[in-house]
Amino acid sequence: MKPSHLAVSSRPSSRVTVPVVALALAGLAMTGCAPSTSDNSSKEDEKSGKLRVWLFQEVNNAPKKKVIDEAVAGFEKEHDGTDVEVTYIPIDTRAQKIKAAFNDPKSAPDVIEFGNTDTAGYVKDGGLMDISKEIGAWGDSTNIDPTAKYSLTIGGKVYGVPLFVGVRALYYRTDVFKELDLEPLATQDELIATAKKIRSERPDLYGLAVGGAYTYGAMPFIWANGGDLADEKGKFGSNEYEAAIDSADAQKGVKAYTSLFGNDNCPAAKCAQWGGNDTVEAFASGKAAMAIGGDFSRQAIEAGKVKGKYKVVPLPGVKKGEIAPAFAGGNNLGVLKSTSHRTIAVDLIKTLAGKKTQRELYDAMGFLPTFTDVRGDIAHKDAFVKPFVKTLNDSAKFVPASPGWAAIDAQLVLPTMFQEIVSGRKSVPAATQDAAKKMDEAFEQ
Repeated sequence: MKPSHLAVSSRPSSRVTVPVVALALAGLAMTGCAPSTSDNSSKEDEKSGKLRVWLFQEVNNAPKKKVIDEAVAGFEKEHDGTDVEVTYIPIDTRAQKIKAAFNDPKSAPDVIEFGNTDTAGYVKDGGLMDISKEIGAWGDSTNIDPTAKYSLTIGGKVYGVPLFVGVRALYYRTDVFKELDLEPLATQDELIATAKKIRSERPDLYGLAVGGAYTYGAMPFIWANGGDLADEKGKFGSNEYEAAIDSADAQKGVKAYTSLFGNDNCPAAKCAQWGGNDTVEAFASGKAAMAIGGDFSRQAIEAGKVKGKYKVVPLPGVKKGEIAPAFAGGNNLGVLKSTSHRTIAVDLIKTLAGKKTQRELYDAMGFLPTFTDVRGDIAHKDAFVKPFVKTLNDSAKFVPASPGWAAIDAQLVLPTMFQEIVSGRKSVPAATQDAAKKMDEAFEQ
């Protein structure tokens, strides 16, 4: 999904944890479940005709539509006899609509946009086409961000192309830091101490806005402390996971994050219920000195009271010089198995997610390109983007590529865990162990 909504531990075992990027470069995947729907694969491959496309409706969709319309016009010109029909669908109801399409080929589109955490579930449902051969032969694919590739690689097969990527970093108020004579933050401990110092000297502000329901804001603390969400059991490609949120290192990260909930930074009574948008809003409205926000948060912050009074840096890790790993969110494009236009459908997604279109989507919407060379060019021209690009290049990570993750996310397993801790209802060990049990149940299902 678009990352604003929208890793694997060290619990004692015989398993080995490998960084996400290493897995991506190796072309390995972390799940490969048998489809739960009937096989609607088409045996036809018509080289012309109508192509139906479903893309996500953005809050301000006009700039996106303009870019897509231009790309489609160019595609139709190059593919005689082909007519592309684009429909924009609501993000909130995408799951039901897309899964229904998997079971109804006659009304299904040929191409869909989907969140990168949805990939494994859609493969399990038998809806997405394996296009490994075509993408392997696509010259531009060598420049695609490894973590973005990883989000599309299931069971060693590729099920789409990445459209854009997003990641989070640390926004901070330059005026507040100057007023209080604060230095740039080098470690996670310094971040926490500085947040509490700001709150002490400026009680009208939250030092660092945090949220009990802000899972993707909490993950960097877990990862930076050497913890993870889940381990892949057995050899690579075994497609089985075991929760690791209750490992010793993960608990260190959970303790670090939850230590920010209190009257000395962000009161639990207020902040325990916050999600990512709430923390960004607190910063944008001038109520917080710092916030963990995405490159995609720029527009909201520029429209707020802190415009011209903030900077962004990578979120610091545990040791000086380290960057805390951050979740690499984003959206992908895929081809449905039921299409009768395989060749031109794949050609279309290579156009819609190609370098030219991604560059134009950045200019229009601020979506970060998934091509490292294009992203590098943008960072060279726009200093704002540099901290996010550095984070993506140095330490981006992904969630377990398992259909179980969607259930874990939907059941609010991690937000519930954080809220139980900050409310004092459960200790860190008890809350993480309970969360691990729920995660294991989801993985097993």
